[in-house]
Amino acid sequence: MGAHSDENAVDEVDVATAWKGLQANPRAQLVDVRTRAEWTYVGIPDLGPLGKRTVLVEWQTFPDQSVDPRFAERLANELEALGVQSDDDLFFICRSGSRSLAAAKAMAAAGYGACHNVSEGFEGPLDDARHRGTLQGWKAIGLPWQQG
Repeated sequence: MGAHSDENAVDEVDVATAWKGLQANPRAQLVDVRTRAEWTYVGIPDLGPLGKRTVLVEWQTFPDQSVDPRFAERLANELEALGVQSDDDLFFICRSGSRSLAAAKAMAAAGYGACHNVSEGFEGPLDDARHRGTLQGWKAIGLPWQQG
């Protein structure tokens, strides 16, 4: 992990790799960019066992779903308050990996050199019954989480 040579590069990691990175690096952070409603009703990753908390900053505002133009500024302020440096590992997570990729790219463009997209997300892809949370993702592999 660590800094990339291409300053806007964002790599894709699975949830197990993200958990290991958060465990191994005391300054690594998990950034959940879903909506407040998702945090409340679906749950949030619980980093209590690692002595951390998930950083919660919405990428899109609810209900209009437009991207928050102040996202990078708001997240940078949160990270600064946590003592995060621009080369610390940041793992971005959403429901299934698309909003978090966009958010990770925005933060890479803002100068954060070690942004990683958690490709499976919190709930993972839809299964055959069109349900999430059973195939892949944070919840499906049994990582700790809590209701928001």
